[in-house]
Amino acid sequence: MVAEVINGKELSTKLKEEMKQEVDLLRKQNLVPHLTVVLVGNNPASRSYVNGKKRASEEVGISSEIIELPETVSEEELLDVIDKLNNEDAVHGILVQLPLPKQITVAHIIEAIDPRKDVDGFHPINIGKMMTGQDTLLPCTPYGILTMLHSKNISIEGKHAVVIGRSNIVGKPVGQLLLNENATVTYCHSRTKNLKELTKQADILVVAVGRPNVINEEYIKSGAVVIDVGINRLEDGTLTGDVDFQSAMKKASYITPVPRGVGPMTITSLLHNTIKAAKGLIK
Repeated sequence: MVAEVINGKELSTKLKEEMKQEVDLLRKQNLVPHLTVVLVGNNPASRSYVNGKKRASEEVGISSEIIELPETVSEEELLDVIDKLNNEDAVHGILVQLPLPKQITVAHIIEAIDPRKDVDGFHPINIGKMMTGQDTLLPCTPYGILTMLHSKNISIEGKHAVVIGRSNIVGKPVGQLLLNENATVTYCHSRTKNLKELTKQADILVVAVGRPNVINEEYIKSGAVVIDVGINRLEDGTLTGDVDFQSAMKKASYITPVPRGVGPMTITSLLHNTIKAAKGLIK
């Protein structure tokens, strides 16, 4: 068996073309979806991510701006910026790039964003709606993963999904989205015993641990769908995932690569959320 690769970059290109057509129609109705990204400090990785989001927005016709604040900004000053954006009708999506400097409590910032403009999908109200199966702005990476599964018509209902990782950004919400689609979900993490026994039961295996190549074919049931969320840069500068791709290819039925896998779909989900917020679909 050799796994079929789910190419997130190709899927992203296709979906962005559809979004561009949708945004063109909205613009003809004098509605221009607008995303504002707040960047604190000068973290090179954060700046790269933010620039990527701006480029992707422009590709589909979404208006976007980056507000840059110094590393030394106080929490109160950042909250003032968010308050102004919450009250600007022309701003449909607000994203504060993480991580933030240590003087700022991330939870305070996330909770300050108007849930209807929370295009990252991290606000407790949006997380609560996701938990209870209501229409809302979903966290971008988990939503991107779900979109990838749907793109290949991979059945989720009744399947055993195992998620390695329990972060609020990926692990917990992706498990909930799979549960919402009637999968049986097991969460694994750093304290899990007998990890291999659990992962070998997975019909769908989502790996989000942030360590290069930790999952190989020995952890994978034959025919499983493997979603690799990790992006790790090796000493030689190459990017690799949390899954040993070549090894896993021998056992999986479908697999996502790194790069050109989940990453592009995360940004695509952000664009989807911005358009959805602009259309006022979130009450």
